[in-house]
Amino acid sequence: MQAGSPRAIAVSGVADRARKSPWPARLDVLQSVSGLALVLFLWAHMFFVASILLGKDVMWTVTRFFEGYYVFGERHPWIVSLIVAFVIALFVGHALLALRKVPGSYRQYREFRSHMKVFAHADTTWWFWQVFTGIALLFLASPHLYVMLSQADTIGPYGSSDRVWSDRMWGLYALLLLAVELHGGIGLYRLAVKWGWFTGGEPGASRARLRRLKWAITGFFLALGFLTLAAYIKIGIEHADRHGEPYVPAFTVAMPPRGEAP
Repeated sequence: MQAGSPRAIAVSGVADRARKSPWPARLDVLQSVSGLALVLFLWAHMFFVASILLGKDVMWTVTRFFEGYYVFGERHPWIVSLIVAFVIALFVGHALLALRKVPGSYRQYREFRSHMKVFAHADTTWWFWQVFTGIALLFLASPHLYVMLSQADTIGPYGSSDRVWSDRMWGLYALLLLAVELHGGIGLYRLAVKWGWFTGGEPGASRARLRRLKWAITGFFLALGFLTLAAYIKIGIEHADRHGEPYVPAFTVAMPPRGEAP
């Protein structure tokens, strides 16, 4: 078979396709898995911090649970720091994976914007906002994660409220809430479309249902988040003249001596 013959070219093309790396697909799966894990953590975290809406004692109890108080009989804030460290690693890894698909130059960005305006496609526009909120999260989430990592022992009804109000973090948390809920909601919608979750029936109708579900979920968590932030601000204002004072619950949890049954 001659080197330049059509058959040789065809065989060469097949060989080239066979040698293509599987890593882009694998990294895409890792990006999807890490994104889903972060969204699920985000929802769980929102319910945990929203426990303040049920009262200071409830929030205190939830905090002590994650510190291992009900297992070891004493607080271990380093457990929370370990959880935060894992979340930071997941957050950084997901960001690095996502950056593969972000325009790498102003020229690419300009071409994408032109494409987005010409086609006026909702999913393409959402992808742009996902990128925008993702970049914003790199700046907004980093301070919060660092504080949680280094000051896990201050988490509680008064410590968290003092941080929100007296330490003037409420503005950062408001912007962080908007960015993270929009980013997570769009990301979950795109995952559902990409992997075919909940997409039975006509494609257009199924996407419309997914969009409505996405906005319902985003609206719910934004409302819950801002109500929670308002509760911490209220407590922070009331506690401003006693900044740094730890919270003492209205009840006392009696832990049995070590080695004895409760």
